[in-house]
Amino acid sequence: MGKVSFQGINALSLDAKGRLAIPSGYREQIAAVCGNALVLTLSPYDPCLWLYPVTEWEAIDVKLQQLSDFDKQSRRTKQMMRGYASSCVLDAQGRIRIPESLREFANLVKYITFLGQGNRFELWDADAWVGQRDEWRSDIGRGVGTASEALRELAL
Repeated sequence: MGKVSFQGINALSLDAKGRLAIPSGYREQIAAVCGNALVLTLSPYDPCLWLYPVTEWEAIDVKLQQLSDFDKQSRRTKQMMRGYASSCVLDAQGRIRIPESLREFANLVKYITFLGQGNRFELWDADAWVGQRDEWRSDIGRGVGTASEALRELAL
């Protein structure tokens, strides 16, 4: 089992049964890393879904378990991510079925933006992604907000 590093952006669409075909360029890596077993959950930060290889999810789940229930933000993050976690397996055509409750959360109706984010993918409604991306770009251009310490130290 190797370390995953998903990157790139793809425009995809859901079929009538709520299935999403994973781009073929990722399928071999997914099969090698986790035998096509994936976990889909809510993002606790944005109106999108996060899709992890099960091996990556298991490491995340251990970290989530270690968070204190006495800290409200930690508890809410655990409730969102663990409570909505849904196991899925790529079928013979390289598709996953997205449960209706998760589709509703992220407003996934037809057109999906599929983003590689290192150890996971993000699934966004295509229109929501464009709006959010443009807002973020505008904020950067106007100097809105300050960079975190970790981001300031990152040499790009």
